[in-house]
Amino acid sequence: MYDVVVVGGGPGGYAAALYAHNFGLSVALVEKGRIGGTCLLRGCIPAKAWLHTAEVYATVKRSGEFGVNSSEPSLDWPVALERKNQVVDGLVRGLSGLLGARNVDIKHGHGRLVDGGVAVTSPDGGDETLTARSVILATGSVPRSIPGYDFDGARIVSSDEALDWIAQPGRVAVIGAGAIGCEFASFLGDLGSEVHVFEMLDQILPGMEPEAAKVLGRKFRKSGVKARTGVAVGPPDFTDTGVRVPYGDDAVEVDVVLVATGRAPVTEGIGLEASGIATDRGFIPVDPATMQTTRPGVYAVGDIVAGTPQLAHVAFAEAIAAITHIADGSIASVDYNAVPIIVYTDPEVAAVGLTEAQARDRGYDVIVSDHGMRGIGRAIILGETGGTVKIVAERDGAILGATVADPAAGELIHELMYAVGWEALPEEAASFIHAHPTVSEAIGETLLSLAGRSLH
Repeated sequence: MYDVVVVGGGPGGYAAALYAHNFGLSVALVEKGRIGGTCLLRGCIPAKAWLHTAEVYATVKRSGEFGVNSSEPSLDWPVALERKNQVVDGLVRGLSGLLGARNVDIKHGHGRLVDGGVAVTSPDGGDETLTARSVILATGSVPRSIPGYDFDGARIVSSDEALDWIAQPGRVAVIGAGAIGCEFASFLGDLGSEVHVFEMLDQILPGMEPEAAKVLGRKFRKSGVKARTGVAVGPPDFTDTGVRVPYGDDAVEVDVVLVATGRAPVTEGIGLEASGIATDRGFIPVDPATMQTTRPGVYAVGDIVAGTPQLAHVAFAEAIAAITHIADGSIASVDYNAVPIIVYTDPEVAAVGLTEAQARDRGYDVIVSDHGMRGIGRAIILGETGGTVKIVAERDGAILGATVADPAAGELIHELMYAVGWEALPEEAASFIHAHPTVSEAIGETLLSLAGRSLH
């Protein structure tokens, strides 16, 4: 009998399996495909590899601005694709080796809950039942399609297929301007593809601060990406030369349509109903302190959890919470109020805590400070002065949230993560010194203004 059987080898699953060694727990990990899950195989890592390729390309293209003369760059797409694959494969090998070093038994096959543990059906059809004191479900998610746009892997694709395009698409329609849609639009636009983005809501990056969305929108226009908001697309028309995508009274023709309208939980066929575990539109409600489902001894983490962000680092934290409770009954709950969210576009957009609108909706009397990068010396040196920092606090109270739009936003946001997580007062956070010249000075300036004593 295992102490824990984990179903799913993505970030939530492998993090749970790895963390269990801290408590001496015996673990089996069930995975029907490659270890790594969406993030490592079809999401975070390969997408960011493509985005970095686009960043290098764009940097070389504008090198003349810095007095560095070079020929016009050209992209060798197969080489970039191979590098992306090498990055993924290297991380998968490293992860598999780490799991082995921590004595995690990896079982390849489809896992489903049964009385006393997990039944595993292997690829060759064999069955095995793993008995367990506790089970962690970490089965992840898959891309959602929309009516009329069923995935065919060629002309209508999800992010899964798009990460493995064998050649750069010339004309692309991206449906959905959330994080995934904007990341694809960013790297394809920077590499010279004709990109059309369609979003039903009134801004790209719905739910983010509008000031940050405007920063990204300006960059999209500069790189030729046409982003249309407040519009819905009609059914596609397949032509001899591509796909015609109607919207309003107009239409565009493209070579391929990328549907990026969210991800659905993978919870069918894993034994939830027979086990009496409650679900909510396919997601699994849990006790947020322990990650335990409505069935004692069965936990859920990652993208399948109801009401939590579908982010790898959230899955890591949820896995730690579940294993800690399994091990000794103690609580290591996730602070969802201080989760950093990063969109790896160019420029990046990162946020933590509440936006101004969210804070007002919750009844806070808020004060807000924002600071652009135009007067920041390091940003001027880098030629990246279009960004912004915005911080929201309760009047006479703690910092509630923050957003950064800048090429370094994904790194800068973590300073503000601590401010939100520790409920720092603006004047407390403003008292610390930021080195000069750094882009992070924009955070210091914003905090000073929020505390009522601006410098510049």
